Amino acid sequence: MDDEFPPYGNESDLVRIGGLEIENRLDRLVLTGDLVLSRDRAGLALARELHALLGRAIATLESDPGLPERIEVLPARVVPNPFA
Repeated sequence: MDDEFPPYGNESDLVRIGGLEIENRLDRLVLTGDLVLSRDRAGLALARELHALLGRAIATLESDPGLPERIEVLPARVVPNPFA
């Protein structure tokens, strides 16, 4: 995993841990996919990567003095294809 992934830092970064994708947004992190933490060294390595990323996310949230109680997540909307 990329230690330079800044949780909530931009609208473009994507990191993968096993089959789990973590998409960076300014107002949220989006986790999709599957992550199997097997009881072996490979599983331990993946668990450590996830733990490190979540630790950075928690630190970012805890350090924000203006953290709101809840944000409004607007539903996705369909727009016409400009190339059609």
